[in-house]
Amino acid sequence: MIKEVNDIQLYIDGAFVDAESQEKFDNYNPFTNEKINKVASGGQADIEKAVKAARKAFKGEWGNLSQNERLSYIYKIADLIDEHIDEIAPLESYDTGLPISQTKKMVARAAHNFRFYAEMVKSRLVGDAYQVDDEFLNYTIHKPVGVAGLITPWNAPFMLETWKIAPALATGNTVILKPAEWSPLTANRLAEIIDKAGLPDGVFNVVHGYGETAGASLVAHGDVELISFTGETKTGSEIMKNGADSLKRFSMELGGKSPIIVFEDADFERALDACTWGIFSFNGERCTANSRLYVHEDISADFIAALKERVQNIIVGDPMKEDTQVGPLIHTKHYESVKSYLELAQQEGCQVISGTVPEEYSRGNFVAPTLLLNADTSMRVVQEEIFGPVIAVMTFKDEAEVIEHANNVRYGLAGYVWTKDLQRGHRVAQAIDSGMLWINSQNVRDLRTPFGGSKHSGIGREGGHYAFEFYTEVQIIHVALGEHRIPQFGKK
Repeated sequence: MIKEVNDIQLYIDGAFVDAESQEKFDNYNPFTNEKINKVASGGQADIEKAVKAARKAFKGEWGNLSQNERLSYIYKIADLIDEHIDEIAPLESYDTGLPISQTKKMVARAAHNFRFYAEMVKSRLVGDAYQVDDEFLNYTIHKPVGVAGLITPWNAPFMLETWKIAPALATGNTVILKPAEWSPLTANRLAEIIDKAGLPDGVFNVVHGYGETAGASLVAHGDVELISFTGETKTGSEIMKNGADSLKRFSMELGGKSPIIVFEDADFERALDACTWGIFSFNGERCTANSRLYVHEDISADFIAALKERVQNIIVGDPMKEDTQVGPLIHTKHYESVKSYLELAQQEGCQVISGTVPEEYSRGNFVAPTLLLNADTSMRVVQEEIFGPVIAVMTFKDEAEVIEHANNVRYGLAGYVWTKDLQRGHRVAQAIDSGMLWINSQNVRDLRTPFGGSKHSGIGREGGHYAFEFYTEVQIIHVALGEHRIPQFGKK
């Protein structure tokens, strides 16, 4: 049980400070909609201070460390996260409504993110050499870019923040984190942990605030070379426009409307498990959620009946209880958005089947797990990202039809195919427009592999050594080994 949470300050240049404007905003608990605390609301002046500190550290102490010295800090951060898992996970659940059984695993993965990228830098941050006979040796090196602006989302915030911070710091950049204003608690706890790790002042900074103020100032700043953003597609587009004048490098992990395709020969129970987990875990607030189900008509009646039963059995409740499977949505605004889509689904002709929210939880932002039956690809509820525990259910006759429907959205983040025919599995997987595709599995991440989407779901890839393409600059060095011919202009 969380008893009391202190107000939150910004973390700039190794110190916790109030916003220059002295402004604050309220942070609310989604389970009760009671105020948790106040959070310093950063703006342009605070971003200016953070960028100045980050630039100084990059050009100074942090930039002059050896790789081993730098990575020793990364390992220390991971160790400190492990020491505080028991307090970070409840804090995350309290702030976001995510069930405690899930936040515990997320926090453990956060520590792993730091260790993984320390090892990845040691083993894979390597250059290439190109010899040209006995005349030249050409080789590449990776150099940190500079100041990285990291704008992170409110779903699984602690884990997703570390997913960006770890490679940014491990490769030698300095960081300004702008966390989502709806989930500031664990971002502040991370700042306390990194402060305890003893990094040089200015290497890591946190500026809380609204996207329109703190976020926009970060994106527009000419001394911020990198912007990594995870969030809505519309916001990502605006960020790229606002940062274009300073020719920033962008990494964009944006929205999704991912299909799960279940063929008639699929392992029924495992496909059912994956389908329910993939949309209802994280309260449905996950970018890779399988929010569109396409089930073969030969098994559709049985599969939909089984889904209905699952929806009724999923435990909706207090996110701080171990047996809770679905908690409240992050904020009243998001709750109202998801509820509006359920009303739209009825207007568009769907049969809406929902589980039950116990009456005792009426103060919270609860939306029960929901099926949208009789859905059609042309409907807005099938085309638009709802970002809640809601799945649109459709049937198909053959492979060609389902591929066409699966690709008929603007998003292309993830996809899932269930079949025992692996030739068909490979064939369909490669035909789906998505950055990532799982065959006979739910979303199981391998940190060594690239993460990112196609179409309106993003630009660039993070994960593994693919993150180095964003967080480092590749320099080619040409070395003459002999006295090759040089044109002698003007020589007589």
